[in-house]
Amino acid sequence: MLTLRWVGRRLLTGLVTLLGIALLVFFAARLVPGQAASVLLGPLATQEQRDALTAELGLDRDLFTQFGIWMGQIVTGDFGDSIISGQPVLDEIALRLPVTATVALLALGIALLVGVPLGILQAVRSRRRGGAVVSRMISGLGISVPEFVLGALVVLLFSTVPLGITIGAFTAVTDDVWLGLVSSLLPALVLSVFCAAATARTTRDAVLGVLVEPWIQAAVGRGERPWSIVRHHVLRNASIPILTLAATLLAYLLGGAVIVEGLFNVPGVGSYMLLAMDRRDYAVIQAAVMLAAVVFVVMSVLVELASSLVDPRVSTIGATR
Repeated sequence: MLTLRWVGRRLLTGLVTLLGIALLVFFAARLVPGQAASVLLGPLATQEQRDALTAELGLDRDLFTQFGIWMGQIVTGDFGDSIISGQPVLDEIALRLPVTATVALLALGIALLVGVPLGILQAVRSRRRGGAVVSRMISGLGISVPEFVLGALVVLLFSTVPLGITIGAFTAVTDDVWLGLVSSLLPALVLSVFCAAATARTTRDAVLGVLVEPWIQAAVGRGERPWSIVRHHVLRNASIPILTLAATLLAYLLGGAVIVEGLFNVPGVGSYMLLAMDRRDYAVIQAAVMLAAVVFVVMSVLVELASSLVDPRVSTIGATR
């Protein structure tokens, strides 16, 4: 009963969060300078032509009426049509989602493969001379280097030196699996640097928190080998913050890494949203942000459910608050 109450609270919190995001993204999109009619018709259009197109698009109504119409469409699963192409927004995003998903999953896989072992190694060797300093430097460097700087350096390197990967020629995995993975490798590597550094730091802190527990001292007293202690006693207890971070990173990556997709000419959701913002395509902006928010909320709920399975105290304590 307590678990069901806890799950119900998490789902209700997720719905309230989505409503808040819907309000924020709708009004923020309308505050961007410039009107869709001006962008579509160009500078030579008359004011009458702009007014006629604004009325045709339904943008002459007050904002609260427009918001109510949009929410009504979302409830029925209709996110509207693109102002530019006239096509349903969901169809346009569905075409680009496999591209973004490939890059996101590849980046997350690299981040976990590098970050988790590195974080464990940093925690186990934290008491060695200079170990803590080196680990903080590595994590700090990975987290602080902006993606556009790292991405620009990678683009410059692979554009001037023939290293076997062509910049700008992207192939989707739905067209060719091997070429799609090769095309996704560089943007995924750039995205994975921050994710790997954050994963390493989180893993290090989580493992350090577990290493001071009494049962670890008992395992040491029984003469168990260090890596056996890590494998059998540390990883499970340190896994909850790592799972939470991994879900957050995946939601962030699936939302479309706008800058990296633009740098590497990746035709994903991020590039599509950037183009929509430039053209004031409100339906696309709103749909892309809302879908990213849905992914984030769903991932958060799933991670909390997974955390409660790993440690039942999570749901028990959460339900009593």
